[in-house]
Amino acid sequence: MTQETTENRDELVALRRLSARIGKDPALVQAAGGNTSIKQEGVLWIKASGTWLSQALERNIMVPVRLKPLLTALAANDPAAEKAQGFVIEDANPENLRPSIETTLHAAMPQKVVVHAHCVETIAWSARWDGETALQDKLRDFDWAWIPYVRPGLPLSRAIAERTSATTSVLVLANHGLVVAADSVAEAEKLLAAVSEALRNPTRDLPAANHEKLTAIAADLPYRLPRHSDSHAVALDPLSRRIASGGSLYPDHVIFLGSGATALAPGETPKQMLAGREQAPAILLIPDAGTLLHESVSESGEELARCLAHVTSRIAAETPVRYLTAEQDDELLNWDAEKYRKQLEAQL
Repeated sequence: MTQETTENRDELVALRRLSARIGKDPALVQAAGGNTSIKQEGVLWIKASGTWLSQALERNIMVPVRLKPLLTALAANDPAAEKAQGFVIEDANPENLRPSIETTLHAAMPQKVVVHAHCVETIAWSARWDGETALQDKLRDFDWAWIPYVRPGLPLSRAIAERTSATTSVLVLANHGLVVAADSVAEAEKLLAAVSEALRNPTRDLPAANHEKLTAIAADLPYRLPRHSDSHAVALDPLSRRIASGGSLYPDHVIFLGSGATALAPGETPKQMLAGREQAPAILLIPDAGTLLHESVSESGEELARCLAHVTSRIAAETPVRYLTAEQDDELLNWDAEKYRKQLEAQL
C-alpha cells in the first residue's frame, strides 16, 4: 500500500467520523439533511441521498462518483448531472446507493473536502431579506459568498458558479444553510466551527410546555406530542410562533413538514381549525401550551420540528424575514429527487 493510498484511506475515515459528529448535532444537521464529500484520485465520495450523516460510522453512506465526466456534464448543462447516478462507480457501490441531490455543488468546488450543513445559526441569518448585508461584518475574516435562494441541485450549482472564485471557501445559502470547503477534513471541521461561532445568535428564554393541556387536546385528534421537548419553543414564544406561521423558511421543512406551520388563532380550538381544512397540518402551534405533530409525521419530521424551534428562536424582532414562495414550495414537493428521499425514509 502506497503512502498516498494510506493517506486517502485515513482521510475518508476521518470524513466519516466528522460526518457522524455533525450529524448528531441538531444545531448543524437534522435527519437526512446536510452532506459531506471528499475528492480522491478522480473520485468524488459523497453522502448518499436519503442517508443520515449521524449513521456514518454504523453503515455505508458514501457513494463513489467519477468526478471528471460529472464536471463535463455540469459545464454542458447536461440534465444527467443533477441526479449524477450515471457517473457512479457501480463496482464500488454494492448497495446501489444514489448520490446526494447536491452532488454537483460538491463537485464544482475545487477544494478536496466539502461540508454542507443546515446550521441553525446560519439559517437564522440566511432567511432574511437583508442577510447578505447583515453578514458583511460578521464574516469579514472569511473568503465567503452569499448565494440567493434557488432550488437545490443544478440550479444551485449554477448560482454558486456565478458568485464564487477558486478561493471561496464559505458559502451562505439563502433560506438553506452553510457550505465550507478545505483541503483536509481537519481544516474543514475547524472552518465549520469558526463560521458557526461567528454567526452565533442570542436565543430567547421560554416557558415550559403545558404537557397536561397538550395531552388532553391530542386525546381525540390525530396528533401527538413531539419527541423533543425543545420543539415546543416555537409555539410558546409569540415571536417564534408568528415567524413560523408566516411561511416556509428552508427546503427540508417543506419536504418533511409541508409548507410553513399552523398556529391557532386567539380563541380558536384545534377542532375548529381542522374543520375548515382539506388536509390537516403536520405541525400545530398552540399558544400557552406547546407543539403538536400530526400522527403521520416521520422521524425526519420530528427532527425538523425541533429545527424550526431552534431557527425561529434565533431571529430577532423587526427582522425582515424572507420566506420561500408558494411556487418554490411546490417546486420542492414535486421534485423527483425529494420524493426519492421520502420514499427511502418510508422503507426504514
